[in-house]
Order: sequence, then structure tokens, then C-alpha cells
Amino acid sequence: MEFLLASAIGVMTAAGIYLILRKRSFAVVLGTTMLSYAINLFLFSTGRLVVDAPPVLREGAGVYTDPLPQALVLTAIVISFGMTAVTVMIALGAYLAGGDDRVDMPRADRRPPESDERGDA
Repeated sequence: MEFLLASAIGVMTAAGIYLILRKRSFAVVLGTTMLSYAINLFLFSTGRLVVDAPPVLREGAGVYTDPLPQALVLTAIVISFGMTAVTVMIALGAYLAGGDDRVDMPRADRRPPESDERGDA
């Protein structure tokens, strides 16, 4: 079970970083979402994987699950949703203003390559 969870976290992290490095804003949004899912799984796994155990210590409960990672994951879900909404709005504004959803600088704003004034190549 631990190998499966660690593999899922690793694959989701790699896919998220790969998508964040793309030049289109939609891929960047998907990458940040994928990375936040991987972080949520990592935070959840830090509380030990216990099946059919209560999240708080009750009378007669010998084994319980740590509730702190669950609270951290709930907080991270809310933060990642807000971050995704802001990123989508920025990408939409950039698309409406520039007509393209590329993340890099527009061609018109780039400096031309500097030529060598001495004539050397």
C-alpha cells in the first residue's frame, strides 16, 4: 500500500512539474492542480494509513488516526481551489487582452537579437 501511494505521489508530482513548465496557461493551471493533489496525498500519508480507525481518541479506542493531516488537507484543498480560480482569471484576462494563452512574452515585446557592430560573427 505504501509503495502504491508513494508511486502515485511521485507520478503526480512529475506530471505537475512537467505541465507547469509548458508555455500554455491551461497546461500551467492543470500542472498546479496536479501538484496540489500530490501535496494533499503527501500530507494525508504523513498521518499514517490506518483503516477503520476513528480520527480522534475515544473511550475504548486502542488505535486512532491523527486528525492533524486531515485538517491540513482540508485547508490545502480550499487554498488550492482559490489559487486555481485566481490563475484561471489571470489566464483569461491575458487571453482576452492578447488573443493568445501563451505564458511567455509576446513577440512584439521582445528585443531583437543584438548584432555585432564590428562585423564579426
